[in-house]
Amino acid sequence: MKPFTFDQIPVMMNKIHDKLEHLEKLIVRISNVEENKEEVLNIQEASKLLDLSVSTIYSKVCKREIPVNKQGKRIYFYRHELMKWIKSGRVKTYLEIQNDIEKRSKI
Repeated sequence: MKPFTFDQIPVMMNKIHDKLEHLEKLIVRISNVEENKEEVLNIQEASKLLDLSVSTIYSKVCKREIPVNKQGKRIYFYRHELMKWIKSGRVKTYLEIQNDIEKRSKI
């Protein structure tokens, strides 16, 4: 780090201030993501998130096809578990399947 002059102090302070503001925004964004990870949804909220009817969700719960938490007679869902469940049903593209086959044949 090269020394700076007294006249450069205001410029350096502005740079430091800008960087601190950027870091604060990143910290807030990361903490919001962590809070959303533990967000608990009732069946109506899960229905809106998944774009499925409440009766369809009840059916999937009975068949144990969807991650659910039960407390007494009520059921709850974690947003991050539902998102993970959605992603688990992803269908691979033809190119991805072909790449998997090539990787396996090299082993």
